Amino acid sequence: MFGGFIQMLRKRKELIPLIGFVGCAALGAATTSVYFLLTKPDVILFKRGNPEPWETLDPSTPQKLMTIDQRWKPVEELTR
Repeated sequence: MFGGFIQMLRKRKELIPLIGFVGCAALGAATTSVYFLLTKPDVILFKRGNPEPWETLDPSTPQKLMTIDQRWKPVEELTR
């Protein structure tokens, strides 16, 4: 199976960078998916235990991947 693939790469060396970039992109996508799956509280794997996990989140903590210069303040419409 891999013998034919390696033979093709020996004949067409211009495909090696393309395969490297596509492989790195696939690895990055898989790693990011696993990271979000294991660390983010709003991602649901099993709905039986807690069907609405967003109800237990602390609203004062940001849920974004990266927040630049964010200042949390109460919404005026909700505090009346």
